[in-house]
Amino acid sequence: MATRLSDVAARAGVSVKTVSNVINDYPHITARTRAKVEAAIAALDYTPNVSARSLRKGRSDFIALAIPEMGSPYFAELGAEISRAAKRRGITVLIDQTEGEADAERVVLDGMRGQLIDGIIFSPLATAPAKLTSVAIGKPLVLLGERPAGGQFDRVAVNSVQASYDATTHLISLGRTRIAAIGVGGTSTGAVRRKGYRKALKDAGLRHDAALELAGSGYHRADGAAAMRELLALPEPPDAVFCFNDLMALGALRSLADAGLSVPEDVAVAGFDDIEDGRFHSPSLTTVSPDKEWLADNAVALLLDRITGDDNSAHRDLTVPYTLQIRESTAG
Repeated sequence: MATRLSDVAARAGVSVKTVSNVINDYPHITARTRAKVEAAIAALDYTPNVSARSLRKGRSDFIALAIPEMGSPYFAELGAEISRAAKRRGITVLIDQTEGEADAERVVLDGMRGQLIDGIIFSPLATAPAKLTSVAIGKPLVLLGERPAGGQFDRVAVNSVQASYDATTHLISLGRTRIAAIGVGGTSTGAVRRKGYRKALKDAGLRHDAALELAGSGYHRADGAAAMRELLALPEPPDAVFCFNDLMALGALRSLADAGLSVPEDVAVAGFDDIEDGRFHSPSLTTVSPDKEWLADNAVALLLDRITGDDNSAHRDLTVPYTLQIRESTAG
């Protein structure tokens, strides 16, 4: 038989109302009484009725995080930061993955409109913000990533154009002239990062070569490895490569090692995301490093402002700070 509120009250020697006040963080409870109630809750393994508490408070203190891939190191690290940022505020994060598919993104958003969720932090790949209006009605929503929010939603994102420009400019500063790009097509991420890459080449007076721009079928290690093999088969292979995420860069490094080439002496490699794997790879990976902790904290703060009604201003676009971490894959 499930433990009831009255069981906790009887064990603690207080009223049911007092137990309820402790569970709901009522401020005017003595430390001694609170300790007695909490000890009784622990002893009886009592679980408060979340639904009932939600009705009383008008919110559940649960938010959703919808990301393309839970297995991606970048999204895993970001999800952990968002969970920590939410926990500091007494909020629990529920995570779901969309695999970057439009139907899955729509299902996730539709399925998160019930009373359990107060709001959503969403990283879309396939769904344009203009199409989110109908599914997001009544739920505060914060967007992550490259797609502009179009004035409808708050958004937190890195300036990928400038960051990609900086990464490419770094490769140019090494005296490299045939700089390839891996990950240029298929997603909004590829489009904006290609823009920064091409601008850096143009500003340096280097001609952009379409043969050096490869899309790949995805943003994984195998895609980077396959693209690098294709680049090495060119009559004039590249002397540097900018991969639009670190996973592809790690795959490219594998292909370079298999080909007996030295990094960075023969080919310099840079990535984007600063995942932990890249820091411990040999050679360690030069990469654009977004401040994930800042990103997470501000995304959660924006969402809670909307949930609580503390901010009724126009929707905001926050730019995540980043640094270019120069490591062995370009510096030797």
